[in-house]
Amino acid sequence: MVRRITGDTLGGFLAREVTGRLGADFHVGLAAEHDSRVARVIPPGGDLVAGLERDSLAARTLANPRLDARASWETAWRRAEIPAANGHGNARSVATVQAVLACGGAAGGVRLLSEQGCETVFREQAKGTDLVLGLPVRLGVGYGLNSPDLPISPNPRACFWGGWGGSLVLCDLDARLCVAYVMNRMGEGTVGDMRGAGLIGATYRSLLGG
Repeated sequence: MVRRITGDTLGGFLAREVTGRLGADFHVGLAAEHDSRVARVIPPGGDLVAGLERDSLAARTLANPRLDARASWETAWRRAEIPAANGHGNARSVATVQAVLACGGAAGGVRLLSEQGCETVFREQAKGTDLVLGLPVRLGVGYGLNSPDLPISPNPRACFWGGWGGSLVLCDLDARLCVAYVMNRMGEGTVGDMRGAGLIGATYRSLLGG
């Protein structure tokens, strides 16, 4: 859609209209000049499909094809533009971009979304146990939403998402807060671990004076 409307690739559009304007060191499609800056991920030791029923939706999803984090070490992976999987950046750059949502559509003097547009994130699209992740989740538009089953924030207008290995970002529109965590040593499983969640908890405790 981006290519047909703008004539540009998604990575090029992101650089021109979003990350470039915000000064965020985040890339979808990494240029060769940045190769020396990349920290390889350290794959987890476990098997994502171990213990799953062979015909389950989770097994069919995670083994078709079987995921191998070492693919991210390859030059071809870095050059590709796969926005759902191979963005390259650090926690600061992720937070810089996501702060636009957390702050109602504008950050650093740059407005990218309207306040009304930000609110569309909270339109519930699905609620229940995810058949791949195995967790009870409440999903909005592009993000997971705060819920009693998965309380990510003390505030209702908070949303989040994570990545394989443990990366996590939280946007809290009530507190105008964004917290991002990334790592190169990947955790086990597909639903993260307490490294990122612990930082979010510590952030809220500091805000509350605890």
